[in-house]
Amino acid sequence: MEAWQQVGRTHVPGWLANELDGFHFFDVRLARRLQELAGQLWSHLGQSIPMACQDWANTKAAYRFLGNAHVHEDIILEGHFRATGERFNATTGPVLILHDTTTFTFQRDDQQPIGITYKNYVGKDKNGRHRTCALCGILMHFSLAVTPEGLPLGLTAVKFWSRTEFNGCTALKRKINPTRVPIETKKSFRWLDNLRRSTVLCGTASRCVHIGDRESDIYELFCLAHQLGTHFLVRTCVDRLAGDARHTVADEMEEVQVHGLHRIDVCDRHGNVSKAVLELRFKRIHLLPPIGKQAKYPALTLTVLQATEPSKPVGRDRIDWKLLTDLPVTSRAQAIEKLQWYAMRWKIETFHKIMKSGCKVEQSKLRTSERLVNLIGLYCILGWRIFWTTMVQRAGSPLPATLAFTTQEVKLLDRLVRGPAETTPDLSVYLRKLACLGGYLGRTHDPPPGNMVIWRGLSRLTEIELGYELAVETMGN
Repeated sequence: MEAWQQVGRTHVPGWLANELDGFHFFDVRLARRLQELAGQLWSHLGQSIPMACQDWANTKAAYRFLGNAHVHEDIILEGHFRATGERFNATTGPVLILHDTTTFTFQRDDQQPIGITYKNYVGKDKNGRHRTCALCGILMHFSLAVTPEGLPLGLTAVKFWSRTEFNGCTALKRKINPTRVPIETKKSFRWLDNLRRSTVLCGTASRCVHIGDRESDIYELFCLAHQLGTHFLVRTCVDRLAGDARHTVADEMEEVQVHGLHRIDVCDRHGNVSKAVLELRFKRIHLLPPIGKQAKYPALTLTVLQATEPSKPVGRDRIDWKLLTDLPVTSRAQAIEKLQWYAMRWKIETFHKIMKSGCKVEQSKLRTSERLVNLIGLYCILGWRIFWTTMVQRAGSPLPATLAFTTQEVKLLDRLVRGPAETTPDLSVYLRKLACLGGYLGRTHDPPPGNMVIWRGLSRLTEIELGYELAVETMGN
């Protein structure tokens, strides 16, 4: 991390200034306010805007900035997208692009300025009928680039929206077959849009492997990936027509013999860890597009990879994964590699937790969707940094401490956490010291520190550094 930069009355870390370098405002004052607000939120991560800004003048300026008609999430995240592309180009080999949708829920008496997300069942009335209430909130569909080892490189695409009313798939099926509706008119088009934007941002399409859950099982997405020359790995939920259209994928997979076994550790809902043995089956299959779209989209030859437990275990659900990819799978080793890549999709759930529990996005009291979206865009950058700081220590290779800390922060950590000062500062050592500030005990059999511990350590280190600078300034005067 570079030295801190002075922006107004706020010290902005060098890494944050780099992530914000690239915005295009017509007014330089908006650019300065963006950096100042981002620095304030980073210094008081998880706190409210008034707490971060400390006085009414700065708080009012923050509100005006977030509500400015010329400020939107694409401009706020422009520099971060550029930096993500640079980190992508600095790596070699495949990079996994994880796609998912999350919901931010807010408690509001007036839901109209923000919108609604989904219906929640709240019980039954006196006649036994289900009662529902619409939850106020914003949906975010985003894409996160990570290395196969799990190091997050940054976001590659983000899309926000909310609803004014519900017209779901169930209501649509009463009128028309949803597979005959053009993908461009559906909300699921966001999957295709983010895939295209992420591929263009990264530049080298052949190195990207786009990963999604069952919601991404969209035939148009497979065709778009083929057109762009990129790759995908999704969990399928649709039993598509295959071969000569007289049978389906499931029919073909029933005839495939087991190619090998794979043993994994599985954690149930209560946190109990058990062993699971998966039977691996894979086959290259000729898939046909939906009947109503066969004139528009071509047939594709894809690999179906199935990992299944032979019998239902006690105390948890049976594992039954059926993955679909354009990548070749011809051996047990390749099948295990693709399973491990898909398992990386859980990293995006960790990012959700950082945004909601660490940054505490859902506790914001902003009253309009425009302001909330701009604030969430800022928190996306801060949340990524917490995630990166947590995972970089697990990269394995030795890295310099200056990659994440300033020289002053290194000295403070040496003073605050017991242990000899390092002659050749290693990043993993100082990340462990940072975790100790957040309550990490570091016992022999303790797992590596997680995101929440790192977040608490960062918050405490920031406050200590501020106090240290004030003490130095006072003594100097």
